[in-house]
Amino acid sequence: MSILMNQEQIKEIIPHRDPFLLIDEIVEMEPGKSIVAKKYIKAEDFWFKGHFPEKPVVPGVLLIEMLAQAGAVSMLSLDEHKGKIGFLGGVDKAKFRRMVVPGDVVTLEVEIIKVKGPVGVGKAVAHVDGEKAVTAEISFVLK
Repeated sequence: MSILMNQEQIKEIIPHRDPFLLIDEIVEMEPGKSIVAKKYIKAEDFWFKGHFPEKPVVPGVLLIEMLAQAGAVSMLSLDEHKGKIGFLGGVDKAKFRRMVVPGDVVTLEVEIIKVKGPVGVGKAVAHVDGEKAVTAEISFVLK
């Protein structure tokens, strides 16, 4: 897969910045419909200092945040939403199926399944090597 957007281009769409910009690149996107992003997990990522020093594991809430940021890029790429911020509105049916550790490449897929005004829902899946790590429905509000 080729890169559609790098981190600098992502920063033109969502307001997240280091250390909380948690997606590295966009590889597929249909604005307002679906997106596929990547996150390269490195041993020096800030959360590993405390989660856990002897057995580093990406916190599940950060995997949800990665998915939410990917979904935000898709929605905020639509002309009518440019300049807005996507806020996480809720997480439903979350299942954590596999640990994510340093060296993993996380593929983040979000399909927007419902939108009503500024509120919507995305079906989200994070994979590592083709194996599901997280599945969830994430809701959002655009303001």
